[in-house]
Amino acid sequence: MSFSTLDYCVLMAYILIIISVGLWVSRNKGGKKKNASEYFIADKSLKWWVIGTSLIASNISAEQFIAMSGSGFAIGMGIASYEFMAALTLIIVAVFFLPIFLKKGIYTMPEFLEQRYDKRVKTVMAIFWLVVFIFVNLASILYLGALTIKNVLFEGQSLLISGVVVDPLWIGIIALGLLAASFAIFGGLKAVAVTDVVQVVFLIGGGLVTTFVALKALGQGNAFDGFISLTRDHKDHFDMILTQGKTMIADGKGGMKDAYIDLPGISVLIGGMWIANLYYWGCNQFIIQRALAAKSIGEAQKGLAFAGFLKLLLPLIVVIPGIVAFALNADISKPDEAYPWLLSNIVPTGIKGLAFAALVAAIIGSVAGMLNSISTIFTMDIYKGFINKTASQNNLVLTGRISAGVALIIAFPVAIMLQNLDQAFQFIQEFTGFVSPGALAIFLLGFFWKKASANGALLAALGTFIFSVLFKFLTPSLPFMDRMGIVFLLCVLVMVVTAYIEGAKPSEKAITITPDMFKTTTKFKISAALIVIILTVIYTIWW
Repeated sequence: MSFSTLDYCVLMAYILIIISVGLWVSRNKGGKKKNASEYFIADKSLKWWVIGTSLIASNISAEQFIAMSGSGFAIGMGIASYEFMAALTLIIVAVFFLPIFLKKGIYTMPEFLEQRYDKRVKTVMAIFWLVVFIFVNLASILYLGALTIKNVLFEGQSLLISGVVVDPLWIGIIALGLLAASFAIFGGLKAVAVTDVVQVVFLIGGGLVTTFVALKALGQGNAFDGFISLTRDHKDHFDMILTQGKTMIADGKGGMKDAYIDLPGISVLIGGMWIANLYYWGCNQFIIQRALAAKSIGEAQKGLAFAGFLKLLLPLIVVIPGIVAFALNADISKPDEAYPWLLSNIVPTGIKGLAFAALVAAIIGSVAGMLNSISTIFTMDIYKGFINKTASQNNLVLTGRISAGVALIIAFPVAIMLQNLDQAFQFIQEFTGFVSPGALAIFLLGFFWKKASANGALLAALGTFIFSVLFKFLTPSLPFMDRMGIVFLLCVLVMVVTAYIEGAKPSEKAITITPDMFKTTTKFKISAALIVIILTVIYTIWW
């Protein structure tokens, strides 16, 4: 992609702004050092708009821009169900999950599991999350982000520096990691959350401009006309619920497969996608940590509702461009090249820099959020729980910073190794899908069923892997989402049977649920109703 001087200036302006804001927030005010509460949960001071934007910045990476635009090119708006259903999930999490977490006053998800079950469950899940966050999530964000930069900025070519051939992939991985670390490691969650506000401005602003320019090109100078012709001339690409056998896509192995296997019709609305979304938005330290840092339950709920509205907007940024590329008959060899093609062939000088800054912002926000979550779990659940139970506040903050740095160093070579996988993103999604059904069962029954036991939780944690692997190999034609739904039900059954074998007595650590815990403000109710109405309209029009 040909960058002009103006494009480079726009990109450099973004980098300077994000570093400046991050360092400014990271400073020790009045020479006072940060304590653990300030570093890990921002001293419970985050406002709703910071929480909402930070959730989106952590959630969206360059892979969403590239992969979802690619799916938009190949499948259409059906892939947007991930974003639309997440908006509704955020409302459910805000009402039924957050009050329980905030009442417990926890720093981490493993800490909640110890309070509800026992230290064994906490330790198993803490170790699991650390392994997944470092070796799967952090490494994959760095790799896929750097790969995007290599393909978009350097057109997949190596660099010749002082006579030495250098792979831009290495440069991208290290540069992204260090840029995120410059404020995430020293400033803690508040620095991550405040810089996320800037990230989202670039992410959404740059993304919307790219979509507008693409629609304008399709409409021969009028973006609105472009959108109308897109929906009129390519109706099949606006089917939200796929029909089995109707849409064939590349399988990544040189053949073709039915898109239904990834988006199994009505199951998207009532099946396994709920498992993935409720786990991701409600039980995942990487995401929920922002809400744990809220000033109050009301502020946290408003933040999640705000994030819900932003999720409704995201398909316009990450899916529509792919459909436009399809309508423009983009000359590409695979769907994931759709977004880079738009940047190279449609987006004008100056706007390219802004669009690319949106990509970088998405990557940096995710890397910074992941580093903070890793340091929080290691410090509060492993270090303080087993290594130094009487650690001082300064010691905890120092440990958090060191653990984040070590995690980044480990992730660098792992990220490079991911290039040996044929389908790194699909591998990551599949691995996470093995875990989410059991983890969600453990949390939900821990919330709402007093007889759920620690032994049952441990068996569910083991069972989610066993059941998922068995279904994958014994029923390969079963859609991924349907498999998650079935495995979730089996894990719930395991916990129920275990409880009854043990005598089905209410646990001493059971959570006392009262109706007033789930009360919400009028403004939140109105926001929730608006999200439901918007989703109903979208699915009614493009069913």
